[in-house]
Amino acid sequence: MAFTKNIISTDKAPAAVGTYSQGVEHNGVFYFSGQIGIDPATSKLQEGFQDQLDQVMKNIDGLLQSQGLERTNIIKTSIFLTDLGKFNLVNKAYVSYFEEPYPARSCVEVPNLPKGSLVEIEVLAAK
Repeated sequence: MAFTKNIISTDKAPAAVGTYSQGVEHNGVFYFSGQIGIDPATSKLQEGFQDQLDQVMKNIDGLLQSQGLERTNIIKTSIFLTDLGKFNLVNKAYVSYFEEPYPARSCVEVPNLPKGSLVEIEVLAAK
C-alpha cells in the first residue's frame, strides 16, 4: 500500500508565509501548521497579544471548518509564546474556546516568532 498524504489549502486561514503547507492529513489525522494572528482577509498581523490570540483561534477554526472538523476534533495543541507571562491569558481563552475534556497541550516560551507575532498555536486533530 502506498503512503498517501493529503495537502490542506484553504482561504479560511492565512496563506503559508514560507515553504510549508497549511496542513497535511494522513490516515484521518490532521497536522495543521502553526497559526499566528494574521487576518486572512487582509494578510495583516493583528496588534496586541489579545487581538493576535483571538485571530489565531479564528484561523484554527477556519482550518478545521475547511476539513469538516470542529474544535472537539482537536487532540493536541502546541503553544509558542514570546512572553510566558501571558500564559494566564491563554488559559482564559481556552475556557471560552474549548469544553472539557480539554485536548493535550504543551506551551513554551520562545525568543521570536514569524512576522513579530507574540503567539503561535498549532493543532493536531482527528476524525
